[in-house]
Amino acid sequence: MLSHLLHGLLNLSGPPAYALVALLAGGEAAILLGLFLPGETALLLGGVLASGGHVRLTTMLLVAVVAVILGDSIGYELGRRGGPRLRTSRLGRRVGEDRWARGEQFLARRGGPAVLLGRWVGVLRALVPALAGMARMPYRQFLAWNALGGSLFAGTVVLAGYTAGSQYARVAHLLGGAGLLLLAGLIAVALIAAAVRARRTHNHPHGTPPEGAPA
Repeated sequence: MLSHLLHGLLNLSGPPAYALVALLAGGEAAILLGLFLPGETALLLGGVLASGGHVRLTTMLLVAVVAVILGDSIGYELGRRGGPRLRTSRLGRRVGEDRWARGEQFLARRGGPAVLLGRWVGVLRALVPALAGMARMPYRQFLAWNALGGSLFAGTVVLAGYTAGSQYARVAHLLGGAGLLLLAGLIAVALIAAAVRARRTHNHPHGTPPEGAPA
């Protein structure tokens, strides 16, 4: 089953591939997606797709770097504006106070470099940008470390996927079964939503309202 999922993902190409990698890699901090799906999963996939000739490596690297930097900037703004309310929100409670506290201590101990170092430490990638915003770290300082860390992290992981190439077993080991299943699930949801929208458009062309609806 895992090999079938991997084969399907590796058939992605062009704009959909770029969009998927950008959405998942950027959403890691922007919407705390990294709590459920590590961002390197999408970045590795992007590298593998480039190795197979489905996308251009240089374009994928650019998309990946911009996505992670922008995603962390959105996460920073989320923390700056949301503040403590973010930690007490439904999503914040799912994170758990222990994770918030560890991230806060890491940021207080490391300062600006925590934004770079946090890139390489699991769940910290999702939390540190928001915590930096909550702590009112100057955005220029945050952006400098974010740009450096994002470029290094995204470039390294995409190139790792590119090096792994189409060796299914090796890629499966890198991505992990859980990550592949969740990634495939997200793609399936997107495809179903697109099919529903297409069907509605077909049933009601040119904006014609359904029967019984007000004109």
